[in-house]
Amino acid sequence: MNPKFEALNTIVIGVSPDGAASHHDFICKYDLPFTLLCDEEKVMLEKYGAWGERVRFGKKSMGVIRSAVLIDGDGIVQQHWSKIVDAAAHPQQVLDAITSV
Repeated sequence: MNPKFEALNTIVIGVSPDGAASHHDFICKYDLPFTLLCDEEKVMLEKYGAWGERVRFGKKSMGVIRSAVLIDGDGIVQQHWSKIVDAAAHPQQVLDAITSV
C-alpha cells in the first residue's frame, strides 16, 4: 500500500508512547516502510485525541486510541478518523480521502 501513498506524494507517520528502542524493534519485526515518532509524554497523542480511556476485553484502561489524521501540505487538518475499527481497511479509506481532496 505504501507505493500508492508515495505516488500521491503523501508521507505516512506513526506516533506512539513507546520509546525509540521499542520502535526500532517494531519497525524491524514488521518491516514498516514509514517513520514512527516517540511521544513518551503523550503530548501529541492527547492533542489529537489518540490517548484516553479505552475498553479491551471488558476492562477499562488508559491507552492509545487508534486514530488517523490527514494533514495537507499547509498543515491544515483535512480529515480526522477518531477511532479506527478495521486497521486493514483503513489505508484504503485514507487513500480515498486523499484523492477526493
